[in-house]
Amino acid sequence: MSTNSHSFDTAAAHHYTPVAPAERSPSERIIDVVTSWPGVTTAQGSRGELSFRLGRREIGHLHGDAAAHFSFPRHVWVALYKQGRIEPHPIFVDLVGPAARRIEAESDIQAVIDLLRLNYERLTTLARGRSIVAPTSSSSFGG
Repeated sequence: MSTNSHSFDTAAAHHYTPVAPAERSPSERIIDVVTSWPGVTTAQGSRGELSFRLGRREIGHLHGDAAAHFSFPRHVWVALYKQGRIEPHPIFVDLVGPAARRIEAESDIQAVIDLLRLNYERLTTLARGRSIVAPTSSSSFGG
């Protein structure tokens, strides 16, 4: 019985090149962070977007490495827009609520994560206030 639980074929070892975080695509880095949050799932959309969901609610979605889209309540949208953190959604340019953030620079990756986190925290706070996240009393729960 071997004590080394991590053996590998040395002949094949030269094919493996570890990928540093900075070498991962912007969307891969965003996905890694956002899907680590409790309760967040992903779903592929009909237009190629990757949606981040908390329960049935979307916290935002990615269009590859190019852009992220969100929806915010009016007062949040206005504040974020004034701060230069979002721009109007390219399809719903005249609406306050739908928003976009382009992913063009390294700083945009963290900005997108921060905006997704903002929606995540808004929705988890709403869920706690409405007791959505707490299991209801039922004979089917561990009893």
